[in-house]
Amino acid sequence: MIDKFKSRKRTEKIFRAACFGLTFFSVLILVVLLFHITMTGHKYLSWEFLTNWPSRFPHKAGIKAGIWGTIWLISITACISIPIGVLSALFLEEYKIRGKLGKVIEINVANLAGVPSIVYGLLGLTIFVRYCGFDRSLLSGAMTLSLLIMPVIIVSSREAIKAVPDAIRFGAYALGASKYQVVFGHVLPIALPGILTGVILALSRAIGETAPLIIIGALTYISYTPESVMDEFTVLPLQIYNWASRPNEEFHYLAAGGIIVLLAVMMSMNFIAVMIRQRASKKVKL
Repeated sequence: MIDKFKSRKRTEKIFRAACFGLTFFSVLILVVLLFHITMTGHKYLSWEFLTNWPSRFPHKAGIKAGIWGTIWLISITACISIPIGVLSALFLEEYKIRGKLGKVIEINVANLAGVPSIVYGLLGLTIFVRYCGFDRSLLSGAMTLSLLIMPVIIVSSREAIKAVPDAIRFGAYALGASKYQVVFGHVLPIALPGILTGVILALSRAIGETAPLIIIGALTYISYTPESVMDEFTVLPLQIYNWASRPNEEFHYLAAGGIIVLLAVMMSMNFIAVMIRQRASKKVKL
């Protein structure tokens, strides 16, 4: 009996050490990459770099179009995907569909979260660009990215809603609340911090996607900022991809500078979302 106990303790220590080692190795790789990108691209970070249009001359090239296109695209994507994704999760979890149809819907939603992004690009090209006639517009890109991240939002939101204690629901019903009042007055506010966590992860994925936007025909060179959802656009990942694929080494440095700006935009969005989540968490005390 003592030998089995020692064996379990030894296995636990080995497993803990392995987990720590893998985590440390992953973080170390990330730190090295960030350090390399920062050292390579920080020389090109300037106000002119942020306000100039793309150019074939490295010393004149900037990312103004990419920044505004990214902000436009992610904003529209969030406005489309978050309400639909959260409401779908509420429906699937609180207004459950019984029988085989419900199981088929749940399985397909879970499987869609793992579909490669290029498949969504082909879907967006077929439906939004050609069939709906939206062409290579911001609306086409936003709806394509919405399809891409919506399964992630639905799955994570369902888990957050499922974590709400049933006692909250039963207590509200006991006081005479309707289903609508229980869902939107009690369940949703309590699940909101967990829902926002999934939204942060989904939008972080969308902001760095390139393959679907290339498929639907997003441009790599634009000398204007979008003014409506039907305008053509470019985004930071596409601009970085374009610079990184050029043979001139100076464009590689510009790509590193663009990566730094993209990370800054993404971290700013995540910071805002985290602040909203923390504020919602303080309001809800179980």
